Amino acid sequence: MLDFLHDILPLKNIIFRTALRIVLNREEAEDIVQDILVKMWEQRNELEKVNNLEVYALRAARNLAIDRMEKMDNRHVSLNSNVHDRPDSEAAGGDALLAKKEADLFIADTINALPEKQRTILQMRDIEGKSYKEIAEVLSITESDVKVSLFRARNELKEKIIEKKQLFL
Repeated sequence: MLDFLHDILPLKNIIFRTALRIVLNREEAEDIVQDILVKMWEQRNELEKVNNLEVYALRAARNLAIDRMEKMDNRHVSLNSNVHDRPDSEAAGGDALLAKKEADLFIADTINALPEKQRTILQMRDIEGKSYKEIAEVLSITESDVKVSLFRARNELKEKIIEKKQLFL
């Protein structure tokens, strides 16, 4: 029998990151985590038959997040929106601090502008370190589709960075 503390609760962080990557809203992602965990607990008897609980949770989170995103009329918020809400504790930090903040914001905005599939694959592969096979399972696509989408996402990022650099040369 599944144990909530040992089997289901440890999935909350990965569910949150998956949801946040899609809805781009911290509060909405937290609601999705709560909904998924409740749903999994209610279905705990059926979940004992599931081979990979993490893949099941990620797929459920992805589907629910996409549904919620459609309801939010594709409203976009930066992944690191909490940076804008905090007072600048290092206001006297100078040009280097400002340049780093601008670069971080540029990268986050560029990633957020990618199509949802590319953004998800990039996050899972480059940030979470998932294998091509794991990503393919979660997204219900082939490994070659994962590789192609990741290649396109990385190229888009590279092109945008090059364009940005050329503006300052």
